[in-house]
Amino acid sequence: MHRIRSLALLLALAPAALAAPATLPLTSGAFQTLGAESYRRAGLSGSFDAWLTDAYRRQDVLLLKEPSLGRALAGRRAQLLLATGADRDRLARETAAWAHRFVKAALPRFSLERGFEFASAARSGERQCLLQSVLITGLLQEAGLQAGAVMVWRNLSGQETNLGHVTATLRLPSGRADLLIDASDPTPFVEHRGLLTWADGAYRFLLPQYGAGQTITGYRRADGGGPVALSRVSALDLAYLRSQFDYYRGERAPGGLLGTGVGRATPAGLQGSERWLQAALRENPHNALAAYVLGHVYRKQGRPGAARAQYLAAAKLYAAQGHTPRGVQDALVWARSAATS
Repeated sequence: MHRIRSLALLLALAPAALAAPATLPLTSGAFQTLGAESYRRAGLSGSFDAWLTDAYRRQDVLLLKEPSLGRALAGRRAQLLLATGADRDRLARETAAWAHRFVKAALPRFSLERGFEFASAARSGERQCLLQSVLITGLLQEAGLQAGAVMVWRNLSGQETNLGHVTATLRLPSGRADLLIDASDPTPFVEHRGLLTWADGAYRFLLPQYGAGQTITGYRRADGGGPVALSRVSALDLAYLRSQFDYYRGERAPGGLLGTGVGRATPAGLQGSERWLQAALRENPHNALAAYVLGHVYRKQGRPGAARAQYLAAAKLYAAQGHTPRGVQDALVWARSAATS
């Protein structure tokens, strides 16, 4: 039994060489589990897929003029299977634009504090970048398209953030280009300047190269490692996305790191942030953002030794993935100076 546990630990800590993009069509067990877990935490009855089906009926954003969401997506899937070449790519773009309109109509309110929860979507029509990207992914995958979610580290204007946003991505059926679909923007297709996704067997910071029609025709590694072909790039895996849901629960815990709900951090709130961020790292030990922010929590708790070790561990993850944001660099300077003082 000890050998089995040791092997499981090694596998969890090793780079996810076989990571595959998250499979999240609306009818999949993975998608429904994400919704059920959120509902259970919120004490909400029912199911998110039932809510989404009802929301589709209520909105005047029908696909193929079909009042049933399931039949509409099945019909579009059939159309895509019959189409070829440029017509198939055009249908894929149209489907992505429809998913963008539907998600914004069904969830009209943006909330950083609660919008990452499926339960908040159902209760209050709230959304946030991670949830909306997973919803768009689920809709497009249900229609038979190759879609997923990726992290953003340089936004539309080129401004750098520390993985501060999530967007959906679509590989056109021809395989010649990717599209970013961002429900935080008024128009469906956007040109974020830096992405974290899966490429060449690891999580990597990439610089997308744009062509006509806001399409991504290739990538370059942010660490100067050269070009990366589309065929070697894929969306984030399920373990990363699950980890990111727990990351936001830690970041926005009531009274936690950001003082959500009470205007200041409290000891109990910081414990909540710590617990969720540790859960995020159990889900995926390579979530550099979760590792870094956990260092902030330890520092606020008055645990400089734990904070220093956490910052050093996070910096190693960022470096391995190809880019170290300015805030992480500053934390690393503090950690090293604290170690010598």
